[in-house]
Amino acid sequence: MLFWRVKPLDKIIETAEKKALKRQLGAFQLTMLGIGAIIGTGIFVLTAEAGQKAGPAMMIAFVIAAVVCALAALAYSELASMVPVSGSAYTYTYGVMGEAMAWTVGWALVLEYAVAAGAVSVGWSGYMNGLLASAGMELPLALRTGPMDGGAFNLLAFLIALTVTALLVIGTSKSAKVNAILVLIKVVALAAFIVIAVPAAKDVNFEPFFPTGWGSPLGGIGVLGAAASIFFAYVGFDAVSTAAEETENPNRNIPIGLIGSLAVCTIFYMLVGYGAVGSIGAQPMFDANGVAFHPGTPELAAACAGSEALVCSKEPLAHVLKMLGFAGWGNAIGLAAALALPSVVLMMIYGQTRIFFTMSRDGLLPESLSKVHPKFHTPHVITMITGVFVSLFAAMFPVGILADISNSGTLFAFIAVAAAVMILRVKDPDRRRPFKTPMVWVVCPLAIAGCLLLFLNLSMYTIGMFFGWAAIGAVVYVSYGYRRSHLANGT
Repeated sequence: MLFWRVKPLDKIIETAEKKALKRQLGAFQLTMLGIGAIIGTGIFVLTAEAGQKAGPAMMIAFVIAAVVCALAALAYSELASMVPVSGSAYTYTYGVMGEAMAWTVGWALVLEYAVAAGAVSVGWSGYMNGLLASAGMELPLALRTGPMDGGAFNLLAFLIALTVTALLVIGTSKSAKVNAILVLIKVVALAAFIVIAVPAAKDVNFEPFFPTGWGSPLGGIGVLGAAASIFFAYVGFDAVSTAAEETENPNRNIPIGLIGSLAVCTIFYMLVGYGAVGSIGAQPMFDANGVAFHPGTPELAAACAGSEALVCSKEPLAHVLKMLGFAGWGNAIGLAAALALPSVVLMMIYGQTRIFFTMSRDGLLPESLSKVHPKFHTPHVITMITGVFVSLFAAMFPVGILADISNSGTLFAFIAVAAAVMILRVKDPDRRRPFKTPMVWVVCPLAIAGCLLLFLNLSMYTIGMFFGWAAIGAVVYVSYGYRRSHLANGT
């Protein structure tokens, strides 16, 4: 099935130009898009999840996840600058490894984008519920969380996903302008957190540093288990590459947007992680046998009842500042998260719709999905369908489970991209590469190895969900895309 129905790269660029999106984004807007997509639920919400998995050693988990992402970003930059069209890893795979592999990657990207948008919506609702509680307007528990997290229906998460979908239907450039303001709010909020929490750090809070060790494959706990989860905190940089078709001078601007946004975010994360752990501690909750509870389980929820521990908080950064006696600043962080996290939901749904748009344009999904709105010039049909599904994910599942499932799809896509770069260097060495991955035969194998390491340190439940989703995708492809593909029909 590999190298079967490969779509020539020149044909991909030609097809995109026939039914093209307007080029209107520059290097600064792209970097802002990248930072906007990266800084979000990962750092605002998953700090508590990482603490439960690794304790203070989540600092190392941040570094491991950043290194894997940086390696993948270098591979992404080469392909994005060579093939500046919508579709991200799906498009690149189609042009290098063929249709069946491209479909598999495109289907996995649903986990990266749509499920991630659901996770961010849940993270946003945690902070918003905290703000409402501070103002004495708390929602009943049944409407604060989903059925797997002690509630019945996460109302706020459901509503924010629908609101963002409406904004995306109206148009991209308006979204990008709003996004730039929201990125600034997030950066200021994290800077305020660092200024207050880092000086309050105490050595005693870092001991024991490795309460759960490095972890074991398929265990989902320990430093590697935390890295596999916190990886979600960096995902989003590749959303920059999905905007390639709407970018001015993509050959120069895409690499700047990708690598610049990743570098800025890594520095912030290390300082935030140090401040959170050092100021109030981040020791995991253990059962009677000394085994750490898995995040997102009823057992941990029961152990956390009435606890002030960082690992139990739905709004960890606000919680840290409240514990330090800065309740006003804690609420300000909560407000910043409530204002800014929707920009991440926006980027994730945006990325998802552009991938579906491209798959539809290739005939692998119904053509009606790639209809462009006559007034707003956006793919409105697929945007609305995606938004409804994201809203339902957000209403039903806890953030940790959604984030890990999202990571499984992302890691698979990154492996495919790194492989595609190496294959293309051999198959088409003379093609113009505006951005070349440095030391490609070191960087790309390391990117693949790093992604595999993190994938295997997700929980058995998550990996089972990934393969179940892949099986559904195979059925859809065989029953529809295989026969309707424009490449197969010569159209």
